[in-house]
Amino acid sequence: MSKRIYISGASGAGVSTLGAALAAKLQVPHFDVDDYYWYPTEPPFERSRPPTERVNLLNSNLADGQWVLSGSLDGWGDEVIQRADLVVFIDTPTLLRIARLKSRESQRYGERILPGGDMHANHQAFLAWAESYETGVQAGRSRPRHEQWLKELKLRSLRVNGETSIEPLLAEVIAAIPE
Repeated sequence: MSKRIYISGASGAGVSTLGAALAAKLQVPHFDVDDYYWYPTEPPFERSRPPTERVNLLNSNLADGQWVLSGSLDGWGDEVIQRADLVVFIDTPTLLRIARLKSRESQRYGERILPGGDMHANHQAFLAWAESYETGVQAGRSRPRHEQWLKELKLRSLRVNGETSIEPLLAEVIAAIPE
């Protein structure tokens, strides 16, 4: 069974969570796109790498091995996606995604995202961007872009419900991995 799986969806959909759990279950490396998209900065997510650098780093780390890659390669990582044996798209309602994002950001950054904190403005802008996913009025990932991409995708793909708990999601994805 080949194990090169790309998982994508909206921010807060559960993409990284499923990616890490699937990689652990399959005993293959997990790579998260954010680690390649962003330069390490403090505060985080301030400066993005150029697309060519991202792709080169990913290609170097993925090599010819087996892997699970989670995140959005939207508009810049098509050559990486083409190496996948299975593409998984997680579809999660906006209210649940935003609740997850607020919880995650609070756990990661605590008081820094509260009013007066050094990350408050960035946090508010991030939530506004994540909430705009359905309409696609802001740059980056959006439902309209993802739906168009999925319609044109020539690779084996699976759409899963992000409201489902992790164990049934793992079973669903593993059952869809090509032999």
